[in-house]
Amino acid sequence: MENRLNAGVDAKIQFDSSELTALAHLYRGEVYRSTLWRTRLDQTTNWAVVTTGIALSLTFAGPEASPLPLILLGLLVAVFLLFEARRYRYFNVWRARCRLIETDVYAPMLRGKGVTMDGKWNTLLADDYAQPHFHISYARSIGRRLRKNYAYILAVQGAAYFGKLAIHPVGVTSIAEFLDRAAIGPLPGWFVLLAGMVFHGSWVVLALATLRIEQGFRTARRLISIA
Repeated sequence: MENRLNAGVDAKIQFDSSELTALAHLYRGEVYRSTLWRTRLDQTTNWAVVTTGIALSLTFAGPEASPLPLILLGLLVAVFLLFEARRYRYFNVWRARCRLIETDVYAPMLRGKGVTMDGKWNTLLADDYAQPHFHISYARSIGRRLRKNYAYILAVQGAAYFGKLAIHPVGVTSIAEFLDRAAIGPLPGWFVLLAGMVFHGSWVVLALATLRIEQGFRTARRLISIA
């Protein structure tokens, strides 16, 4: 090894066959863990979709059915989103490692250039194993899952709620009547609608703010920018 290191400062050290075999097994292990956590992500999304279907069925079961299940649905979907964002941070660790091996090991190998240790990708990967850490913040993971899945679920929930108030038990004829239907117990209708707009608006702001952060990471062209 010393002879290979002394061959020159800019020399690139190539892997031997045993090291490549070990690296291939490492990649298989990372793919397995990535697939496992991907399945857990899908489970959380499935819970949100099924819950949305149940709430829609209860709310639109009849003209006199209460729109309250749709409000509770929004809170429940938010809980699922927080769960999935936490799971996504773990999934992103395994995915980042797999992607790094694919782009810097298998891609050069397929081009016929061979696999070399250039001091960049291999050092980054070794440091990530020595000192493992999340590659993405909790806020960014929430924003990413929002843009991928949960924005559509929350949009359906919001549209269904306003549709319920507008058509049941009969078509609404005035704003005052619409606000009266939105009232929940001692809470006036304007307060409930304002709280709903703040609830959905906060998710929109978070999704757009984290998107700007994502674009900044991509422009920086970091080695693990996939995080």
